[in-house]
Amino acid sequence: MLMSASDYRDSLNRYNPRVFVNGERVTKVSEDPRLAPGIAAVGITYDFARMAEHAPLMTARQGTSGKTVNRMLHINETSQDLLYKLEAVRLVCKESGCAQRYLTHDALNGMFQATTRTDLAHGTDYHQRFLAYLHHVQDQDLTLGVAMTDAKGDRSKRPGAQANPDVYVRITERRPDGIVIRGTKAIVTGAPYMHEFLVMPCRTHTKEDADFAVCCAVPVDAAGVTIVARPAGRPGESAAKFSAKYGQSTGVVMFDDVFVPWDHVFLAGETEEGGFLTTSYATHHRHSCIGARAGFGDLLIGAGALMIEANGLDAERHGHIRDAMVELITIVESFFACGVAASVYGIKDPAGSIMPDAVFANVGKLLLATKIYDMHRLAHYVSGGLVVALPGPDEDHNPETQASLAAVLAGRPDIPAAQRLEVARLMEDLTASNQGGWYSMISLHGGGSPEAMKREIWRNYPVMEKRELVERLLDRGVIDDGQKVSKQPGRCCATGCEVPEPIAKLSPDKLPSVAE
Repeated sequence: MLMSASDYRDSLNRYNPRVFVNGERVTKVSEDPRLAPGIAAVGITYDFARMAEHAPLMTARQGTSGKTVNRMLHINETSQDLLYKLEAVRLVCKESGCAQRYLTHDALNGMFQATTRTDLAHGTDYHQRFLAYLHHVQDQDLTLGVAMTDAKGDRSKRPGAQANPDVYVRITERRPDGIVIRGTKAIVTGAPYMHEFLVMPCRTHTKEDADFAVCCAVPVDAAGVTIVARPAGRPGESAAKFSAKYGQSTGVVMFDDVFVPWDHVFLAGETEEGGFLTTSYATHHRHSCIGARAGFGDLLIGAGALMIEANGLDAERHGHIRDAMVELITIVESFFACGVAASVYGIKDPAGSIMPDAVFANVGKLLLATKIYDMHRLAHYVSGGLVVALPGPDEDHNPETQASLAAVLAGRPDIPAAQRLEVARLMEDLTASNQGGWYSMISLHGGGSPEAMKREIWRNYPVMEKRELVERLLDRGVIDDGQKVSKQPGRCCATGCEVPEPIAKLSPDKLPSVAE
């Protein structure tokens, strides 16, 4: 079943989660205007999958069931799957800013790999449980929230050493029919309007912290679950030309002795495999983030082009404007190209799925994380200062000022002032409002901090292979059995090095001449 956006919104009524927004209890998630932009953004992934022109990207045949499913729920099997997923994420995010549902995809793919690995190592049956759950999610066309990032508390201490153990989610009880979990996940994208949560570990745990290595599925309205969230976007604000329609809520999700049946438990104390799940999910997610932020880049490029025209400029004749636009395009397409490379060089996993290349995925995510501020700067440069100097939109309808403002704030004579102001406010919304700052923050820290990406690049990049290449080119010497020989002082040959005698001890006849 492929739901529409309307079906998705209605499906939320089957749940009754305990949600608070701005200090108030939300009585009905699907009808709360503060969450409407987030629901609309996720809805894009539903409607586009039902459109003939987008179906090749937005749907896929699931190999384990043979059914056609939404791309955001598909387990990737080929490099083409990775490319299509990358393009699909870019497609829905240039429409919505951030469609959010790709996190569901990334978690499911990581869990597909991790449950297989765990079963092989420990003789468990997690993978069969996971497949049954996966097919249920695909058949119902659900959207799942990724509850991964723990509150963490004192970052210098491991989970088991925290003064307040509830800063990490952990298993507190194991029963014949399931487990009980408790703790806090601090950053859950789209938390109020998800169908279920996928609880996952956010770091590698030691054997002493085995109870924190837990992965399971929890309905959003399970007993003991509380969601404290922020509004999605800027609903109701007249100046919010984009984020009043599309936005993203994030929530702190507290699990207060929540029972999870074994059928929905996919990891319960296997620390090594928990660490693998964390890094596997991160690679899938960083690959998706590349597509998401490329979609946001498309918005900036388009808004920048409109502002240039509305200001009466021509990028063909004004080199500095053209150069800024080219730099913006270069940034966006550079990190997107890393996503393409990560797809093409994807690695087949023993589980039968395919993993984006870790180096290219992390390089692309690191580029977008650190270049997002340059993207904003360039968009501001080509737009001009009017973006943040505009009077509020209410003045557009003020009879005392409307006519005079329209006369003096117009640019080109063939572009009405109202159109110029509309584009300027859109650019402000995307880059210079609190929503613009939010886009920067999720680009920088979403999917892990830049430090995490640097670690993964260093861990996966074949530095020693490059070192050995240069060592061969420098012809540093190979002994008879083909082993490389060190060139460190005293160790470069069988008899050792002869250290040159200090020049002061040489006799005059042995001193080098000026000509030498």
